Amino acid sequence: MAHKNTYSLSKIDSLTTRVLWIFGIVSASFIVLISLFITVRGVRPFITDNNGLGNVDLWRFLTDTVWLRGPTFVSTAYGAGFLIIQTLYLAFLSLLLSFPIGVLTALFIAKIAPKPMAAMMRGVVELMASIPSIVFGLVGVGFFLPMIYNLARSLGQQSPGGNGTLGIVIVLAMMSLPTITAISEVSIRAVDQSLEHASLALGASPTQTRFKITLLAAKSGIFSGAILAIGRALGEATAVSLVAGNARSGPNFGLFSINSTLTSTMLEGLKETTGIDYDIRFSVGVLLMIVILLTNLILNTIKKKVGNVHV
Repeated sequence: MAHKNTYSLSKIDSLTTRVLWIFGIVSASFIVLISLFITVRGVRPFITDNNGLGNVDLWRFLTDTVWLRGPTFVSTAYGAGFLIIQTLYLAFLSLLLSFPIGVLTALFIAKIAPKPMAAMMRGVVELMASIPSIVFGLVGVGFFLPMIYNLARSLGQQSPGGNGTLGIVIVLAMMSLPTITAISEVSIRAVDQSLEHASLALGASPTQTRFKITLLAAKSGIFSGAILAIGRALGEATAVSLVAGNARSGPNFGLFSINSTLTSTMLEGLKETTGIDYDIRFSVGVLLMIVILLTNLILNTIKKKVGNVHV
């Protein structure tokens, strides 16, 4: 009887393993299909004559500081080098704003706020995470851009309607905030309370314990939240397009300068259906996937080193 039960459990385990393999393969296939589709369309401008216009120069595309050179818009002289720099610059600048706010909010929810308030704030964070990106963009346009415009005027700076770097950074920070807060809170709550009790027993104050023990012990999970936030910031298109100002050259590092990213440039040209100006947006998509992949690899390497540093 025991042998029969063992055989039955073994069959269930084997079936479960196969089902999980199938789901894993299906999930991975979506990534492969998307990558293949974007890549096939993205390489076309570089290997065809684009209906007599000629090939797009790959090196110029990767390094140039002007999106479209030439006297007319039938030119094949596209440049996305400055877009790479601007995309990374804006994403990390938004992280500088959202990361401390998100981590400190998570610390408050997990360790300081009364349970009813913590539950309410947790619900607010979850609701904020479900808001569509277009709504964040509209809030940026209707609320933050006028404020930025007035701020620029008071400082004697030029700002076209408030569009530009500061608007992008604020919108991306708002969008990244729920991700950082939610993951950081889970990581903070998972910290072994014996570490905190030991710190308090040795004479440390609650504030010292929270910042020097709890946050350090949760650093790996907190860093994971930062990585996911960077990924969302790098891949956001709609909200960024509404507040960027659509710069055609760069890079532009001024807080009140108009700007653009890889994603906003892609979105701008997808209103077309055929032609080089349409296909080149897929080339930008390939470039974006490479930038995200390399960024994640670098940040995960840093995360492993940070995680190996013991409290």
